[in-house]
Amino acid sequence: MTRAIRPNGAVLFATSEAHPLIKTGGLGDVSGSLPLALKRLGCDVRLVLPAYRKVLTHAGRLVRVAELMLPDTGERVRVLQGTLNTDALIYYLIDLPLWFDRPGGPYTAPDGRDWPDNAERFTAFSRAVVELAMGRADHVWRPQVVHCNDWPTGLVPALLARETARPASVFTVHNLAYQGLFDRDTFARLRLPYDLWTPEGMEFYGRFSFIKGGLAFADLLTTVSPTYASEIQTREFGCGLDGLLRHRAKDLCGILNGADYAVWDPHQDPHIVARYDASNLNRKYKNRQALQKQFNLPEDPKALMLGAVTRLVEQKGVDLILGALGSLWDNGLQVVVLGSGELHLERGLTALSRERADRLAVYIGHDEALAHRVVAGIDALLMPSRYEPCGLSQMYSLRYGAIPIVRRTGGLADSVVDATPEAIAARTATGVSFTEPSASALAKAVRRAQELYRDRIAWRQIQRTGMAQDFSWKRSAEAYRALYAHADSKRRRLNLGA
Repeated sequence: MTRAIRPNGAVLFATSEAHPLIKTGGLGDVSGSLPLALKRLGCDVRLVLPAYRKVLTHAGRLVRVAELMLPDTGERVRVLQGTLNTDALIYYLIDLPLWFDRPGGPYTAPDGRDWPDNAERFTAFSRAVVELAMGRADHVWRPQVVHCNDWPTGLVPALLARETARPASVFTVHNLAYQGLFDRDTFARLRLPYDLWTPEGMEFYGRFSFIKGGLAFADLLTTVSPTYASEIQTREFGCGLDGLLRHRAKDLCGILNGADYAVWDPHQDPHIVARYDASNLNRKYKNRQALQKQFNLPEDPKALMLGAVTRLVEQKGVDLILGALGSLWDNGLQVVVLGSGELHLERGLTALSRERADRLAVYIGHDEALAHRVVAGIDALLMPSRYEPCGLSQMYSLRYGAIPIVRRTGGLADSVVDATPEAIAARTATGVSFTEPSASALAKAVRRAQELYRDRIAWRQIQRTGMAQDFSWKRSAEAYRALYAHADSKRRRLNLGA
């Protein structure tokens, strides 16, 4: 049996972004929410991330924990410490001005292009994380487990594996498609151990793969949903790493991400026009009216109002939405899309919204308050992703009584129960799902949703079932705490064996 992690056990949570310090996507949400949930369960968890310029400008009071030289390069680094939120979550910032004191985002320059020195930047960060993990930076605190996340921290388990009496390592894949791939010349510049350039190490078809470091060397591996953990072991979704993942299948599990109900809850949401819950769903209609008014859509009570709050990329199936809409206008739909992404999809949606201004409204960009108003106002959420490691939008929409229409993949398969006649009768249905990644399959799913919408009793039942689902971070944090205990136990056995 897995023992509970020791009360004084410590977890170092390494990430390249964390809300509210800095966020570009789902990794930032997870890194901002999961450590807090773990702390509330009694874990001594601390964050570590780079000291980006944007973070330093609003980090508040920071103290210097250490100043040290990084091994192999001699780079001087300061380790700063602050506290986050009212929970007093401790975080470290790795202050390397050469690599992180610059405008733009964590991975891209202000013009949207990847920083050309990302490999050097995150190698330096990884080396500093290892120093912290081994107790060579903060001499009064040392972690029992190091939890790394996605490719920017993939080098950490590889470097930790070379240490003696090291902490356990856990590596989480949030999206396998982003691998941190660089060429041989870049590897040579990084001054890393030469044996990492091997098929057993981090070499990947003639390139250097940061994410492979985590997959090959971490003690335990996780993904952000059980179905995605299975999918990435297949050729279709494995991105060339499926063989390695099958080899490590016994060390791999999927833990579904959580939703932050302190932020996403229609009963207390400050961004929406009318607050509501499952007992007074009629108030949701006021949010629908407000959304129609904001986007100059006619107030048509019979129209099923669909929404999508998403990155406008093919992975999210936005091209399927564009392809499906043409066959659905005659059914009296209204659609609101909020997001930004690939230019051809932005232009396609914008052009279609001009043609059908009475049916389609498009907002290019991101507005957090508007995202809340869209989810509160729509009847159903469109999320036809080609693949979806976990997804959060469907969890938010369930809580807001907006029935998700999703493709059956990854976390969408794990969080949405299709409204089959049997599931409706059993009162377990929470949405509408389909399998084939095509516009016609999506259109068919939307027509099913329209039929359900006309049956107000069935629709209300599905809404209330969805709103009752618990995808809180507490559930996920409990699973991670058990995983940390397993990783720690495994590492201790290996240390004793050594």
